[in-house]
Amino acid sequence: MPSSISRTDPKTGIRKRALAEGFDVVRFGTSDAPMLAGERLSAFLAEGRQGDMDWMERTADRRADPRVLWPEARSVVVLGMNYGPAHDPLEAVARRDAGAISVYAQGVDYHDVIKARLKNVARTIAQDCQCEVRVFVDTAPVMEKPIAQGAGVGWQGKHTNLVSRDFGSWLFLGSIFTTLLLEPDAAESDHCGQCSRCLDICPTKAFPAPYQLDARRCISYLTIEHKGHIPREFREAIGNRIYGCDDCLAVCPWNKFAQLADETRFHPRAVLQAPLLRELARLDNAAFREFFRKSPVKRIGRDRFVRNVLIAIGNSGVPCLAVEAERLLDDLSPLVRAMAVWALGRLGVAAQHRHRALTEADDAVRAEWALT
Repeated sequence: MPSSISRTDPKTGIRKRALAEGFDVVRFGTSDAPMLAGERLSAFLAEGRQGDMDWMERTADRRADPRVLWPEARSVVVLGMNYGPAHDPLEAVARRDAGAISVYAQGVDYHDVIKARLKNVARTIAQDCQCEVRVFVDTAPVMEKPIAQGAGVGWQGKHTNLVSRDFGSWLFLGSIFTTLLLEPDAAESDHCGQCSRCLDICPTKAFPAPYQLDARRCISYLTIEHKGHIPREFREAIGNRIYGCDDCLAVCPWNKFAQLADETRFHPRAVLQAPLLRELARLDNAAFREFFRKSPVKRIGRDRFVRNVLIAIGNSGVPCLAVEAERLLDDLSPLVRAMAVWALGRLGVAAQHRHRALTEADDAVRAEWALT
């Protein structure tokens, strides 16, 4: 059984309990609004940089100040789990016949792993310290990265992601809000210096300035959050990235301190490290759900995913992949059909002469024809 948490020194007990549960980082912060977080969020929303993510605007007040989310909270226990990869993520981007999936999505869905462990730690805190607790893993309106910086886990780099001096770019975050008053740890300072590697490598130039992100140009947003047709101006730059993008994370110099994840469920499944585009293009709904079972990729659905695969096929320069795009011209999804037309055009195939299922509703397909 886990050891109890002393009320005279709760931080030591909480830290010991969290480390025993498998967390790699345990820090303590306040429930106050993170410094500058509200201002940056307001500016981000005012520019419309959230794109289709309407929920960010709807929850802005709670996101900017944790006390609005839960007024009774007095402290936050910030926990991190390392998911460091064994190989450079940029290696997969160089493949022409395969797709690149973001490191975080190559293993078991981190929400499932972390939330269960968070609940275990939180339950012990509540029982031993006679307090109330709430747990959050990236699914509630909580600005985890500014809170984590305030607790000393790391700092938000120029790419707006968290950077750790111990784990580089590769930390999953979770938090336990509690009515227990805990002495906060010292905040982390910014250690980016003059480096701009993360800004310079971005294929779609998604950073208007250091510490600012325009999600509408971000490949992670476009391939995951964006539900419609990806604007043509970004498709070539997407390359073979079929779910997310790690470029700005991978080039950070602080990754020299990164470590391979201890949690084996975060290790990549072999079939997700460089999956072949021809096989991914053949996935129907049932096969898609089975292939990405326990993976966060499953959340975007088969049609959006195959849309991404077709963009990668169009960018591949591999002529034999045209047969996969041509087969999808008759797909039930207009989203898929339109990207099949685009992919064939990129591969030099006259798609308009082979389409057999054009309807009045296929405006997007017609548009792709006109521009191919």
